[in-house]
Amino acid sequence: MANHKATKKDVRQANKRRDRNRYYGKTTRNAIRDLRVIKEQKEAGESLPKVASMIDKMAKTGVIHKNKAANLKSKLARKVNGLATAAK
Repeated sequence: MANHKATKKDVRQANKRRDRNRYYGKTTRNAIRDLRVIKEQKEAGESLPKVASMIDKMAKTGVIHKNKAANLKSKLARKVNGLATAAK
C-alpha cells in the first residue's frame, strides 16, 4: 500500500463501505430466510413489501446486481402467492 494521504483515506472508506454492505446483506438474507419459513399467507403478504424494499435498496447501492434482486423478489412473490392457493 502506498503511503499517500489519499490512499490511506480510500482504504478507510473501503473498509466502512465493506462493513456497511456486509451488514445490509446479512440483514436482508435473514429477512428473506424468515419470509420463506412463514406458512400463513396473510403474515407473508405483510412482510413481503418490507423484504422487497430491502432487496431494492441493496440493488440500488450496488451491493447485489439488479437482475439478482429481480429474481429474488420474483421467487418470494411466487412463494407468497403459492401460499394463497395452497390455503384454498
